Amino acid sequence: MTQWGSCSLGERGYSPIEILRHFYGPTIYINTAEQISGIPASWPKENLTIGSSGQKVRQLQEQLDTIATIYSAIPHVAPDGFYGPNTAAAVREFQSVFGLPQTGVVDFATWYKVSHIYVGVTRIAELA
Repeated sequence: MTQWGSCSLGERGYSPIEILRHFYGPTIYINTAEQISGIPASWPKENLTIGSSGQKVRQLQEQLDTIATIYSAIPHVAPDGFYGPNTAAAVREFQSVFGLPQTGVVDFATWYKVSHIYVGVTRIAELA
């Protein structure tokens, strides 16, 4: 937004809300939320594969399980935080359905495709 002068407004101490109101007027409606859940997180910077464990694996499993409610070819997965053979099978099927190499490994491309589909399935990007 530097071409419209928002950078200079920020440098003069305007808050983000004040900058928006400067451009869109004082009656701009800004929707806020106390807490947003289900927001996909960034790729864990390492591939997830059999033997991986932790919160990122659990998040992946939760998202895959939600996606499986709509895409019935993808097997449901129990979100236990451990990447075992059932998770690998669900990942391979997800990769097959969405045109990715069927490795059963969650790399950068697979992680973000899961996140993208999850957002669409849960409709968390829509205002209610």
